[in-house]
Amino acid sequence: MNVYDFDRTIYNGDSSVDFYTFVLRKKPYLIVLLPFQAWGMVLYLFGVYSKENMKEKFFMFIRFIPVQKMVLRFWDKNRIKIKSWYIQRKQNTDVIISASPEFLLEPLVCGYLGVRLIASRIDETTGKYIGKNCFGEEKVVRLYEVYPDIIIDNFYSDSLSDAPLAKKAIQSYLVKGQETILWNDYKLSFAEKVKKTYFSKEFILFVFCGGMGTLTNFVFSLIISMLLNPSVSYVFGYLISLFVAYSLNAKLIFNDKFSCVGFIKFIVSYIPNFLILFAFVLVFLNLLEWNKVIVYALAGLLGLPVTFLLVKVFAFNKGRQNEK
Repeated sequence: MNVYDFDRTIYNGDSSVDFYTFVLRKKPYLIVLLPFQAWGMVLYLFGVYSKENMKEKFFMFIRFIPVQKMVLRFWDKNRIKIKSWYIQRKQNTDVIISASPEFLLEPLVCGYLGVRLIASRIDETTGKYIGKNCFGEEKVVRLYEVYPDIIIDNFYSDSLSDAPLAKKAIQSYLVKGQETILWNDYKLSFAEKVKKTYFSKEFILFVFCGGMGTLTNFVFSLIISMLLNPSVSYVFGYLISLFVAYSLNAKLIFNDKFSCVGFIKFIVSYIPNFLILFAFVLVFLNLLEWNKVIVYALAGLLGLPVTFLLVKVFAFNKGRQNEK
């Protein structure tokens, strides 16, 4: 039996996002829900919401549409996005397993393609999850609940997050566009490594933690300057801001406990950032007399990703992270 992921594997895109944009074009007034959907994403980033809670906020728009009618109209237009390589090798015994909603995929997968489906169970009248998001380890649980004696001959997915299911298959493949690559032969390209590192929840939170550190520096430097020399007050403010940034990084991003050694390593991780800023000021501002806004912006663009890598690998020893 062959098992397939759906989005970006046999379907060219993300079906949930495509469905949402399709609905917005038909009912543009639903854009008023965007602030609530965005707030759900923010709460997820900060660990307040689970992935299920965040997606429930995203799918809240389905409360205001005739779901089944809209889904059928969506697939009338978008079923051409099923990749040709899958159509050519499709078998009636195939199982498609996906984190996308069951109500969205069922008409296409079970109807048009005529194969079996396991997907996230979401109440199509409320957008609320029934059980867990069918992602990662949960895919293994769901598959073996339905087919306890299944032998997976071949498994196909576009994402390394499906590694738990890939390990269960006799042979597994990563799908990139129309190309299928043996799972164990696949190597991330430089561009993919950059995307994985900097287009991530971790990096967004790191920028937030840095911003909170900068705000702390400003506030405490201002307060302390009422009592001490401005230069001395800035040093104290900067040290306090580093402490705040370290605490936020440890709590929000790297799930690590506070330690003196960790804090010292965190401070050391920021030294290259200071040196980059100092070099840019010396060369581009003082010698070449560039605009200071441009100089600081360029220094920040270079220093921020370098500092993030050092904080992640050196301060928190997180050189190897699971795919999300």
